[in-house]
Amino acid sequence: MPQDSDDSDFEFEEMLESKQKPKKLSVERIYQKKTQLEHILLRPDTYIGSVEQTTQEMWVFDEDENKMVFRNITFVPGLYKIFDEILVNAADNKQRDKKMDVIKVEIDPEENRISIYNNGKGIPVVEHKGEKMFVPSLIFGHLLTSSNYNDEEKKVTGGRNGYGAKLCNIFSTKFIVETSCKEYGKSFKQTWTNNMSNTTDAKIQSAASEDYTKIVFYPDLSKFKMETLDKDIVALMTRRAYDVAGTTKGVKVFLNGKKLPIKNFKDYVDLYLKGKEDESGNPLKVAYEDVSQRWEIAVALSDRGFNQVSFVNSIATTKGGRHVDHVTDQVVNKLSEVVKKKNKEGVNIKPFQIKNHMFIFVNCLIENPTFDSQTKEHMTLQVKSFGSKCTPSEKFFQSALKCGITESILMWVKYKAETQLATKCNKQKQSKLKNLPKLDDANDAGKKNSLDCTLILTEGDSAKALVVAGFGVVGRDRYGVFPLRGKLLNVREATHKQILENAEINNIIKIIGLQYKKKYTSVDDLKTLRYGKVMIMTDQDPDGSHIKGLLINFIHHNWPDLLKLPFLEEFITPIVKVKKGSQQLSFFSLPEFEEWKRETRNWHTWKVKYYKGLGTSTNEEAKEYFSDLQRHRIRFRYQGPEDDHSLVLAFSKKMIEQRKDWLTNSMEDRKRRKELGLPEVYLYGKETKAVTYKDFVNKELVLFSNLDNERSIPSMMDGLKPGQRKVLFTCFKRNDKREVKVAQLAGSVGEASAYHHGEASLMATIINLAQNFVGSNNINLLMPNGQFGTRLQGGKDAASPRYIFTMLSPLARKIFVTLDDPLYNYLYDDNQRIEPEYYVPIIPMVLVNGAEGIGTGWSTKIPNYNPREIVENLKRLLRNEEPTLMNPWFKGFRGTIVKVDSQKFVINGEVAILDSNTIEITELPIRTWTQTYKENVLEPMLNGTEKTPAFITDYKEYHTDATVRFVISMSEANLAKAEEQGMHKTFKLQTSMSTTSMVAFDHNGCIRFYKTPEEILTEFFDVRLEFYRKRKAYLEGMLEAEALKITNQARFILEKNEGKLKMENVKKKEFIRILISRNYDSDPVKSWKAKNNFLKDTEPNEEDEESGENDEESEDQKDYDYDYLIDMTMRSMLKEKVEELLKKRDAKKEELEELRRTSAETLWQRDLDTFIEELNKYEAAEEAAQNKYSKLVGKVKGKSTKMAENAKPAANAQRVQPTIDFDAYKKKEAGDSKKTRGRGAVKAKDLPNGDIEEEDKPLAERIGNSPALIEEKRKSNGKLKQTTLPFKPIAKPGKEDNKKASRKKDDTPKKKGTKKGGKRKSYSDSDESDDIVALSDFDDDDSDFVSNEASKPAREVKRRAATTKAKFTFSDSEEEEKISDKHEKPKEDLFDLVDPEKENQTEKTNDYDSDDFLSTEKPATKRTSEELFDTFIANKPEPTNKDVDLDESEEYQVLKKKKVTKPEEKKPATKKPATKKKAKVFSDSEDDAPPTKKAKPAKQTKTKPSKFSSSDEDEVQPLRERLASRPGRNVRAVKYTEDSTDDDD
Repeated sequence: MPQDSDDSDFEFEEMLESKQKPKKLSVERIYQKKTQLEHILLRPDTYIGSVEQTTQEMWVFDEDENKMVFRNITFVPGLYKIFDEILVNAADNKQRDKKMDVIKVEIDPEENRISIYNNGKGIPVVEHKGEKMFVPSLIFGHLLTSSNYNDEEKKVTGGRNGYGAKLCNIFSTKFIVETSCKEYGKSFKQTWTNNMSNTTDAKIQSAASEDYTKIVFYPDLSKFKMETLDKDIVALMTRRAYDVAGTTKGVKVFLNGKKLPIKNFKDYVDLYLKGKEDESGNPLKVAYEDVSQRWEIAVALSDRGFNQVSFVNSIATTKGGRHVDHVTDQVVNKLSEVVKKKNKEGVNIKPFQIKNHMFIFVNCLIENPTFDSQTKEHMTLQVKSFGSKCTPSEKFFQSALKCGITESILMWVKYKAETQLATKCNKQKQSKLKNLPKLDDANDAGKKNSLDCTLILTEGDSAKALVVAGFGVVGRDRYGVFPLRGKLLNVREATHKQILENAEINNIIKIIGLQYKKKYTSVDDLKTLRYGKVMIMTDQDPDGSHIKGLLINFIHHNWPDLLKLPFLEEFITPIVKVKKGSQQLSFFSLPEFEEWKRETRNWHTWKVKYYKGLGTSTNEEAKEYFSDLQRHRIRFRYQGPEDDHSLVLAFSKKMIEQRKDWLTNSMEDRKRRKELGLPEVYLYGKETKAVTYKDFVNKELVLFSNLDNERSIPSMMDGLKPGQRKVLFTCFKRNDKREVKVAQLAGSVGEASAYHHGEASLMATIINLAQNFVGSNNINLLMPNGQFGTRLQGGKDAASPRYIFTMLSPLARKIFVTLDDPLYNYLYDDNQRIEPEYYVPIIPMVLVNGAEGIGTGWSTKIPNYNPREIVENLKRLLRNEEPTLMNPWFKGFRGTIVKVDSQKFVINGEVAILDSNTIEITELPIRTWTQTYKENVLEPMLNGTEKTPAFITDYKEYHTDATVRFVISMSEANLAKAEEQGMHKTFKLQTSMSTTSMVAFDHNGCIRFYKTPEEILTEFFDVRLEFYRKRKAYLEGMLEAEALKITNQARFILEKNEGKLKMENVKKKEFIRILISRNYDSDPVKSWKAKNNFLKDTEPNEEDEESGENDEESEDQKDYDYDYLIDMTMRSMLKEKVEELLKKRDAKKEELEELRRTSAETLWQRDLDTFIEELNKYEAAEEAAQNKYSKLVGKVKGKSTKMAENAKPAANAQRVQPTIDFDAYKKKEAGDSKKTRGRGAVKAKDLPNGDIEEEDKPLAERIGNSPALIEEKRKSNGKLKQTTLPFKPIAKPGKEDNKKASRKKDDTPKKKGTKKGGKRKSYSDSDESDDIVALSDFDDDDSDFVSNEASKPAREVKRRAATTKAKFTFSDSEEEEKISDKHEKPKEDLFDLVDPEKENQTEKTNDYDSDDFLSTEKPATKRTSEELFDTFIANKPEPTNKDVDLDESEEYQVLKKKKVTKPEEKKPATKKPATKKKAKVFSDSEDDAPPTKKAKPAKQTKTKPSKFSSSDEDEVQPLRERLASRPGRNVRAVKYTEDSTDDDD
């Protein structure tokens, strides 16, 4: 029977209802109890973190790039955690077993197998009595088992809660433990499967040969919803292997059988920074320090906010913690102090903002660390419970300040300030600007027609006045003008602080309406500016070109797209104008003018005017310029990437080497064109309308760069820069016999040599040329008559130029010989003959006085050398011998200069111990000034600082302006400590000097780098010798011409007296015809000079006048010059005159023959002998003056001489030998003997066979001998040898080395006037900070190596006698004394643009008063080169004994009353073993001869000291005993000549 439909519907509804209602669960099913294992598997996130796949940025190792990369990876945190637990356990074993040194990690994704092995102490294979199972089974197979539950025990391991490895077992399908324990003699192996549910019985066997533990597990990937170990999780595990390699000291980590190349934490940190750069494009620097056994830290610049990589007991705390904060806060505090000082913008910087620029690395061991979860990503233990503290050193903080973080913070500050400024000022165009009083704004600027407006940027206010005058032509609606103050900042290499503080840049941005970070790519973008064009208007000289370049660089660096638009222009003005009648021509470059001169035969008849600056032009000329804008306006045109490259090349620091090549190629190209007679390349021709940026850089800006080098880097030939050369040229031209004020001389230099810069700079140059304190010049070319500065302040204490006087030094014309003057290549400026391209002295002055300077692409630093050594080396070269090696030498320096490798020297001051708590300092390192030393070294040591306590108790000063003597008191303990550390290091008495940047212009005008001073010497030798040949040829020609001229004059007088010639009532034209017909020679001297290009050019106006006088002469007669006959006076017609002329003629011929027989080498030899003779007189007169006044010192008002004696070193002081870190230079020493220098391999002289211990020598020998002894040694017949400072004392007796006492550091007489000091060559301009830096250069020289600076007596040998000098006399002629007025082709002169700052960077000199150094001996009858030249030029009578060409000043008269004699020459002595010398006694009398006898030394046994040991005994003794046991200074009473300066005289 069919069922009722209603019933079926009801049943269906009931069924649906039953399905919808949930079944009620039983109580047992609702409330469940799980085992711990079940709970872990059910809720894994509580124990190991999430088991779901997570995507986040993490550091992983990239095998392709071999570095850590921060990228998005997808991984399961739980799987990563169980791997990490086993790895950290392996690393923890290092803390239990210090001998453990290997961890092996193997990851096999294909087999899903991971193995971790360590060779540390094995797990005890012993049965646990309480749990009745083996310990490995207990700790790996049972939860909550651990050895870390004793919280009273301080442990630095990663495990804590007893889960760790068990969690790995639970989440693995298979888990195998292997261990071997030699302590219990057993090995253990057991396997768990099925998530630790099943296990096999443990296999117990005998222990292996070495302990180890190995865990192998197969992760249960199903629990992590994974199918295989993918690339991301493997990369993360690989990173953890690298983590352990970097954080576990002394452990080698192998990954998949390959040893990881990580030796320490520093190597590990580098993996994160590899390939990263800072904002400037430089590789990132890292500040690292191994603070202690428990702390290693590093910090670097971060490119993505705050970053940290940290480890606690080998656990990677990826989220940081209090250990990271502990380190970070200290670094932030230090950075905050510095940033606050440098933050001039007033932007408030908070600590977290500083932190955002840091990348911190921390590896630490913490006792019983706590974490916020079992994943251990964040460490929560308080700092007080760490068990140790991280206290970085000051060196680490200083390194952190220099790793780029400070600059990055300040750049951020700059950006923030710029953003604020941009949002405040540059949102829209402004029609009116405030607070810019010097701006003459265009009326349409900032309005709708602003695109057509042009802003003219001028070089100074005077140029602005020129433009304003031109506005009368073009109007003010579309033109504005703003004057620049000097040169714009090079923004490409400027710091943010410099840019933000630069008012000029901010004004330009404001006036034009530019916005930082905005791109201007179209004309529509230009419409947003207040001006649519910028026109640059500067002087047409190299400095003007530099200003243009800096402005272009400013635009290109910030808005490079603007250069591609018609935005930048320049306004050029003539540099030369020529006018004749109504004709006028303008030239915009000197090469163009030179071309016109060559093409125009009568160019002399044109009036020439040079325009050195915009200020030369008148207002009428300004209107003329603006009336022809098409000619004067030049557009800059962009043609492609090569323009960008050219600008970067010219202004970027990164292109230093390329810039050197660029400048070198430019100089060589100019040199080649000059040699071939081709015109120079110039930029602005007659048809030039536009120039590319590349052409501007390569044809115009390069001239400034070359000129910058010429200003900054001296010539190898004369050692002078252009400004110094101009001063010397003017002094030679004035030939003053009396002193002149420095201020007046500066004005004279500006007039005579076309000096175009400020007189303040020129006066500083003059002062520097005259300075002679210790550290300045070895030979000062000008006399310091007044206060020219002392070593107290390095020349900064010079008096005002209005109050001090100078004149040429007597040595100047012995070095720059007058006979060479006609042979120089003189330069021209504004048609005026000025100084030569370079002088050619008889010795290389660049070595004598050294040089320093910084140019474009190059810098130079050449130390001073001994002039007597240089002379002897030149004589060796003249004899075809090799020169000896030369070491730096500074006149008057009492310390030592020790060569430590081929290009490195250590300079030591002098310090000695007086008693158990007192020392004396009697010399400071070169260019460490007395006042600076006192302020920066002694005062902090006396008063202490915040970080260091006071070290000394008192100091007294006994020094003079030329000598140094500090007497310092301290405790015995501190004195012993100073001795232990090294006295020179403690008291900053050691600096270093290198010869790695000796750069100079060679004789061809090209920059060259010289490796050694001998290379400079040999190159100079070749040029100078050739110059002597030129001089010889010149003198021969002149003598021949003079003889012919005298012959013609004598014949003319005879024929006139005999009536054969009649001048009365005869026209000049007719008389010249008669002379021609009678075969009289046209002026032979002028003809010879003209033929050999020695005639000086005349001024154009004078030539015009002369041409007017000669109009009546025929064209043929113009080739003859008979003025030398026609202009003879009536007195010349006397018979006696004929006889006199004939005698002169015969004398000329004899001199000519003598000259022809004399070689160029002999001429040079004579000049060198003359120079040395004058130098000896110089120093003898100086010493005599000092001796005179030394008698009076200390006796004023009846006082004893004790005051004077206090300024001298104590006679009983114990000299302290300087120690040098010789090991640091050992590597370089090996190849020194093989190096070739100059003309060949320089032969280093042998060490002396016998050395006298420095401490055994009398005081006089250690601090310097008398002038008499120096003279005696110089005169002794000894074979000159190079003094060598041996690092290893040699005990054998034998010959002593080097007769030149002036070379010896301890034998130099301590004469006030001969000391020298300097200011890095710009002595008076050196900053105090530079002095501080110099004082700290030697901090690493702290080894126990002791250099042996024992002085060595001279090796005696017969001296070569000089050949007889030839006599040269020349007759007088009025024309010869005139400066010839014909024009020579002017050359483009760059020397007139001397940068005052750079000009003073190398000027150095010596201190001699003019009259103090004149010898009291009358001149010998033989004539010098100067006297010969005087007779040649001015027909002076030959000097006799009565004719003394000296100023009879009051000082000289005093000296004449005393007989200054030289010691007699010693005969060759028999060779004897070196013996201990007796103390020398010097009296105050000039007549006392130096002692010649030597006392025999007492018999004693000398023990050869160890190479690296000091003279102190190894065992610690009381200080008094140590002092008593040392060989001290000779306590014999010693008399001294008192040191004094000539200025005080």
